Amino acid sequence: MTDQTGVSTQQIVEKVWLSIAERRLRPGVQLKEEQMAAIFHVSRARIRQALAALEREGLVTIIPNRGAFVCKPTVEEARDVFFVRRTVERCVVERLGRSASKDKIKILREHVAKERVANKNNVTTDIIKLSGGFHLLLAELTESDFLFTTMRDLISRTSLITAVYRNTNRFNCGPDEHAEIVEAILHGDVTKAADLMAHHLEHVESELDLREINDLSHDLSAALA
Repeated sequence: MTDQTGVSTQQIVEKVWLSIAERRLRPGVQLKEEQMAAIFHVSRARIRQALAALEREGLVTIIPNRGAFVCKPTVEEARDVFFVRRTVERCVVERLGRSASKDKIKILREHVAKERVANKNNVTTDIIKLSGGFHLLLAELTESDFLFTTMRDLISRTSLITAVYRNTNRFNCGPDEHAEIVEAILHGDVTKAADLMAHHLEHVESELDLREINDLSHDLSAALA
């Protein structure tokens, strides 16, 4: 099949991500190349490119001779990730609070402003990505390659966990809490910044519906419509 519709690899990735984020495409579902090629009217080669990209983002697992499946983090894994994040991000904000320049604060404030726009417009994928992006930005601004690499892995895992276990009725990793953390960093109050971050992550975790999910949807056409 030729890619007559002009649907790009990135557009396919975004569509799959949106379906996961909106809980229409559930963990454990197999993403069959042939079926996806028919849905998007593209070649299987392009689908393979998209699946490889999704695997790099931690959203899909590709099993040789079996196929690609939406990752299924367990409840225990979800709790472990948040436990590690609370420890690592305390270190991040404490370090940043001791060295944050006006330029770094400006960058953080601009990011929070983008979060507010996404929340106002209720764009699910932007809300989740920008929220995770804020935490990754904090690590980047510490100028520690180790902290940045560690947080990048944790954020990737958290994004999927959030998409899978998010309580659709009330999930909100709000920019207001991010803004409070930025202000604490601005004033060099590392203890307050660390406490705010710990509270923030506990808040996010508390708004997840951490129960094992068994009601898997296998209708790719409906999920990716």
